Amino acid sequence: MFGFTEEQIRRYSRQIILPQVGGRGQRKLLESKVLVVGAGGLGSPAALYLAAAGVGTLGLADFDTVDLSNLHRQVLHQTDDVGRPKTTSAAETLRALNSDVSVTLHQERISAENGLKIVEPYDVVVEGSDNFPTKYLINDACVLLGKPLVLGAVYQFEGQAAVFMPGKGPCYRCLFPEIPPQDLIPSCQEAGVLGAVPGIIGSLQAAETLKLLLGVGETLTGRLLVFDGLETSFMDLELKWNPDCLVCGRSPTITELIAERSAVACASGSEREAEHGRDAPSTTAGRRA
Repeated sequence: MFGFTEEQIRRYSRQIILPQVGGRGQRKLLESKVLVVGAGGLGSPAALYLAAAGVGTLGLADFDTVDLSNLHRQVLHQTDDVGRPKTTSAAETLRALNSDVSVTLHQERISAENGLKIVEPYDVVVEGSDNFPTKYLINDACVLLGKPLVLGAVYQFEGQAAVFMPGKGPCYRCLFPEIPPQDLIPSCQEAGVLGAVPGIIGSLQAAETLKLLLGVGETLTGRLLVFDGLETSFMDLELKWNPDCLVCGRSPTITELIAERSAVACASGSEREAEHGRDAPSTTAGRRA
């Protein structure tokens, strides 16, 4: 009925037997397209689980090469991949995992010039980049194109995940209208991250993406899930739409992609503290991947 091969029935059997998935849902996954921005600490587990689940087309956007210091958390890559483009290494891993998956490489920096073109073909965008300009560009592109955005961020022992659905809740700029000041962003060497933390957050991003594609369950739309690895605890925060938001508010001033000022790859402190003072809830959104 759903046109599965015998191998596909065996491969996805534990997923197909779920009443929320079934054959119809599995076919939907095989016909879906997801863009993963960043083939690093967050993008690695997210892409692996999306490929394993049978998402038919995965786009990988990353312009960096594999470094030895990446390997404690970026599980798409192996020691022999050091020096190779991350997209190339990641594509080989994903294709080896599941030949059903078509992998499209975007080995370029996402910019105001190419952002809409890169995002447009995909059903959902998983954001796991390690720099603020990319996060803002991807957020704005998703709002302008009406694409769901599944965002993750990690920092040391902390992590966060959120889903932004255009027209159904806030966007990233509702929380943080502008990139935080440069003095709140330390170098990657100063920040650091426990390797397992992006594994947890990236896996959550994959689960949220699969729920969006299947149309099941309650997603993190309008919520920010905060993970504390030292305390092994989660905090679920409600997010509010900002009617004065520059891109999704009542009178948006951002109607096309704009180039944000540059910022180093790892954030520190709290963007919410930067915007609202030290008593506001801490956030790692935008930090190291």
